[in-house]
Amino acid sequence: MGSPRKWRDGTGRLTLPEGSVPVEIAASYTTRRRGLLGRDGVDGALLLSPCNSVHTFRMRFTIDVAYLDRDLRVVDLVTMPPGRLGLPRPRARHVLEAEAGALARWGVRPGTRLTITADPPPAT
Repeated sequence: MGSPRKWRDGTGRLTLPEGSVPVEIAASYTTRRRGLLGRDGVDGALLLSPCNSVHTFRMRFTIDVAYLDRDLRVVDLVTMPPGRLGLPRPRARHVLEAEAGALARWGVRPGTRLTITADPPPAT
């Protein structure tokens, strides 16, 4: 439950009252930097960690952005069209991105504490 101290690149699940949705986890510099750039959409959500601000330059679609504190509690929510620069949120440690309207459909609002569970790393 909650947030591991350090996330790894990979996948996971965001648990919601009505079920769960897939989450991609971007924890390395390279995957955080790439984010949703060059995509036409996202299946579920993308967690960027650590992160306290995002931009939508070169994005192809409008996104919902949830700024999360260290306990995965929503500090702020914004909808950002392409070509915008978001201001840093000082208390934010992670950012959850989803297609515009998704967070409202999922019942996510400021103060909500999210549960994100990372999938185990693939066996080597």
